[in-house]
Amino acid sequence: MNLATRDIRHNLGRFALTTLGVGMLLMVVMGMGGIYRGIVEDATLLIDKIGADLWIVQKHTRGPFAELSQVPSNLTQRALSVPGVLSTRDFIYHTIQRVKNDKPLRIAVLGLSWPTDKGEWIPLKSGRPLGQNHFEMIADESLGLQLGETVKLGKDYYLVVGISQSMISSNGDGIGFFTVADAQTIQSDAVGEAVRLERASRKARGERSEMGLQQPSNLDLAERPSTELPAISRPQLTAVMVTLAPGADLDQITRIFSGWGDVSVFTKAGQRELLLKGSVEKIRRQIGLFKILLTVIAAVIMALILYTLTLDKLHSIALLKLIGAPNSVILGLIMQQALVLGVLGFGIAYLLGKQIFPLFPRRVILVESDLYQLGVIVLVISIASSLLGIWKAMRVSPNEALS
Repeated sequence: MNLATRDIRHNLGRFALTTLGVGMLLMVVMGMGGIYRGIVEDATLLIDKIGADLWIVQKHTRGPFAELSQVPSNLTQRALSVPGVLSTRDFIYHTIQRVKNDKPLRIAVLGLSWPTDKGEWIPLKSGRPLGQNHFEMIADESLGLQLGETVKLGKDYYLVVGISQSMISSNGDGIGFFTVADAQTIQSDAVGEAVRLERASRKARGERSEMGLQQPSNLDLAERPSTELPAISRPQLTAVMVTLAPGADLDQITRIFSGWGDVSVFTKAGQRELLLKGSVEKIRRQIGLFKILLTVIAAVIMALILYTLTLDKLHSIALLKLIGAPNSVILGLIMQQALVLGVLGFGIAYLLGKQIFPLFPRRVILVESDLYQLGVIVLVISIASSLLGIWKAMRVSPNEALS
């Protein structure tokens, strides 16, 4: 009979609890790597799904996802006039928080350039893309909204016509897809008292101006809604997405847009890199440090447990030496126990993680390469943690079997 197996059976309770503890610790290490992968996936999700070749944003900003960006609404037509540009789309993106059933409801509002973009590219779990320019929305399943449900945002009601799957913002909020017009309305929504005060303030400024004194009839316009005042421009966009014609020179068109003094331009890869090197980079470092710390703790715990198990069988080890057993038998006894502990712990971590990780509020994505890497690390720390027990076993004298 294998000595390692026999010793494990002899100390089955202690060994099982130790394996469970190591497995749960490895599950946390595995989960942290999965959380990082999920954060990267969420941060770059829209960039990859939308598929725009270029993103035109406000000058000296890093784009619509990294920070606030505002560009004029006529930028869409300006960009379309550049040779090599196939199509342009408006883009609106902001986050709102409302209350639903006495619970906070955070929605990442994304405006689609109707009718060019109706949301056909969105992976739908049920329902359909947007069918009209107003009062319809596609909601991610994480928002908890139901197909056919009506949601009040601002002064309007929006019908949920589609349920998307795994469409999450970089902050972990579910995305709600609206038309650009509706997204702008939601963004500029204000309570009635605020609107009344703004109109009164606007009229008061007009009364003090020279134009108001010379043409008092113009003061009547001040009390109208902002959308009816010709001197006030249309609401601004967050960005403009550009799709190039087949065979168009990406670098040349990028240089043309970069020459415009009021905007900055990023390629799809550049926008993705900005996100990953921004807030995601800090998260990666923090998670990496925690992974290293927990891996070291797991190695220390395994080393102490194996050392304790070795102390419990010092008399048996001395007896083996007394009857002439080679050191390789004793070394194999401890090494095999360490490997069994590591392999079983890794298996428990994987099985528990598959059941628990889907319950996390943020996505946890387990990648095969990360699992293989962790598996190799577990084998290494299993072997390393057995060295303390092996060192103690090699110092045992055969005479101790007679004491």
